[in-house]
Amino acid sequence: MMPPYLPEILSQAAPAGGSQGLFGNPMVMMVLMVVMMYFLVFRPQRLRQKEHEKLINNVKVGDHVAMSGGEHGIITSVKDKTVMVRVADNVKIEYDRSTIATITKKSDVVEATTA
Repeated sequence: MMPPYLPEILSQAAPAGGSQGLFGNPMVMMVLMVVMMYFLVFRPQRLRQKEHEKLINNVKVGDHVAMSGGEHGIITSVKDKTVMVRVADNVKIEYDRSTIATITKKSDVVEATTA
């Protein structure tokens, strides 16, 4: 003889066919989130970092640069880890290479003329 509550419990059970589908599985959703984070955050950041390293390694004397602190100047000497930047007449400051934000074109920089 079957207990009287057993048919009610069996009728409420989820079907064995897995009606939720592939995206109903929490593990699949977690994997999709990790893949999205990689393509939206990590990969672009790594590409920008490689581009910046390439920019830093290719600086040479005479390049017009903008530093991360906002200073603009012309590179007068290049060392292994530092560069010497002329920011004004008779004013040279030594910076780490990593502080170079961009290399600007010579046409973007207007030289001051002495009258």
